[in-house]
Amino acid sequence: MKTYDLIIIGAGPAGITATVYAARKKIDFMVLSNDIGGQTAWSGDIENYTGYQFITGPELTRKFEEHMKAFSAPLNLPEAVIDIKKENNLIKIKTDKDEYFCKTAIIASGKRPRLLNVPGEKEYKNRGVTYCATCDAPIFKDKNVAVIGGGNSSLDATLQLIRLCPKIYLINIGPHLTGDPVMIENVEKAANVEIWNDSKVKEISGDNFVKAMAVEKDGQSHRLEVSGIFVEIGLIPNSEFDKITKHNEYGEIVVNDRNNTSVEGVFAAGDVTNVPEKQIIIACGEGSKACLSAFRYLSSHRF
Repeated sequence: MKTYDLIIIGAGPAGITATVYAARKKIDFMVLSNDIGGQTAWSGDIENYTGYQFITGPELTRKFEEHMKAFSAPLNLPEAVIDIKKENNLIKIKTDKDEYFCKTAIIASGKRPRLLNVPGEKEYKNRGVTYCATCDAPIFKDKNVAVIGGGNSSLDATLQLIRLCPKIYLINIGPHLTGDPVMIENVEKAANVEIWNDSKVKEISGDNFVKAMAVEKDGQSHRLEVSGIFVEIGLIPNSEFDKITKHNEYGEIVVNDRNNTSVEGVFAAGDVTNVPEKQIIIACGEGSKACLSAFRYLSSHRF
């Protein structure tokens, strides 16, 4: 069986940047991923990515993809990694389709949305309950909706919906919003946004589609009639398949400043790691570092 010098797991900002660097270093590598763009594809308006005063998440994702394809990067898509092991000097990666061997690996598998875990959520998923405002906001034009969460993700979703929906309920379990001050200011001054702090979703109801939600505030239950519910309460690292490296209490892969994990030859980058501040531009930088570290490791070891 073929042994690759490097396998990159994930094609979000970190994985794609690692791919570009691997191609430029002439490394024999491949990429395994469920999608292209990761969380960038879900993002709305991006105004803090250097070089672009303004760009949308889907547009930036296309730029990433074009850059990767310019190097004819070998990409298996969609292919989900389900296990990774170290066998002697090599790394064995098992997916839902095949098995692969490599000398080094970069885990850049990102994160996924956290669920509410309330009655009705599973039943109404994709029937009014959604986890991606960028993907689904236009569907709810001229309808009343709710956004769940108090951080940047929920604020970003709310700002996208302000242009489309007559009424938006922003349901935050905490005492106050915690995102960027500029985003909070823009949300607070919007006439069609009603902010519910110290509030908790208890149930989602409807018929074929979402019709309402029950929200608890100050010990009392309130019924809010909405057609859409955007869940933006945080993210979970896609690290379950990795049972060999050290994780922190949040499930993030622990790395040092050179993107080394606790297992020699296995590197990690982006939001799946414990690197602080989950930002697109930071994930890109971490992806480049991880690839350079993998290249240095390949250059200094015999296999």
